[in-house]
Amino acid sequence: MLDTLTDALDGATGWFFAMILQPGLYAAGLMGWEEEAYRWAGFLLLGLLQVAVVYLVCRPLEAWQPVEPRHDRRAIRTDVVYTLLARLGILPLIAFALFTGVESRISGWLAEAGYVSPSLEVLFPPLREWPVLTFLLYVVVLDFGEYWRHRLQHALPWWWALHAIHHAQTQMTFWTDDRNHVIDDLIGAAWVGGIALLIGIPPEQFPLALLILRLAEAMSHANIRMSFGPLGERLVVSPRFHRLHHGVLAAGEAGRNFAVLFPVWDWIFGTADWRRDHFPVTGDPDAPPGFAQGGWWRHQVDGTRRFWRALRG
Repeated sequence: MLDTLTDALDGATGWFFAMILQPGLYAAGLMGWEEEAYRWAGFLLLGLLQVAVVYLVCRPLEAWQPVEPRHDRRAIRTDVVYTLLARLGILPLIAFALFTGVESRISGWLAEAGYVSPSLEVLFPPLREWPVLTFLLYVVVLDFGEYWRHRLQHALPWWWALHAIHHAQTQMTFWTDDRNHVIDDLIGAAWVGGIALLIGIPPEQFPLALLILRLAEAMSHANIRMSFGPLGERLVVSPRFHRLHHGVLAAGEAGRNFAVLFPVWDWIFGTADWRRDHFPVTGDPDAPPGFAQGGWWRHQVDGTRRFWRALRG
């Protein structure tokens, strides 16, 4: 199954690159960027797939059983802009420009130091016979890392200055997942990419692992009056579980329910709120008005100022 999915993504990427990107690179004399452009094409197509799947799943559910009506469509349109920029626009290109060289250099340093990424198949040879189970274990490790990144976003003042943009949204929908400051997104990309590099996730499986995490995050932000029941709530993060995290009484250091995919981390570390019938009003009462009402550019400017002030103490 994993081979089928990765082969399909590779095939689509190869066609898109050969038919669209490569002729443009050749005409512009930029064939030196051929490898980077090919990798970016893969993430671009993955982003298209994410947006399409999330919309087809979450939009009908939001229309069927919303927590609240869509009363602030301007705020939702701002979140749509965030999603298009994060998944299809310039932000992936910026990330590749910044991290491609860094990743290669770090890989070279690790190789020179004799470090070999401790892939699960090396640590536990029997897993070579269970590729799907191995892949799911990689997702668990990434999810554990995302739990702690999320907690640090709330615990460190300079990081909260950026993450507060995400929590200022009072009209939560599945588009809200990508409502992040650019600096926050770049830190997140470095964080998850570093974990993947250290634990040796196969490069062809990494995009699929990201796809699962991103779909889970979009679903958890959706404006859906949905709980997964007493057992399901302990297994997978639901829209109700994560909405409690976005409640007006849970902003900042008082945050609860940090998990992205598996609530077990909140249970283990004592940050879980299991109230099943509670769907609170969302937002951050302490956020500047521009964080809730402004557009993408204002969020970035105001967030950068707050970030700089927090760094200076």
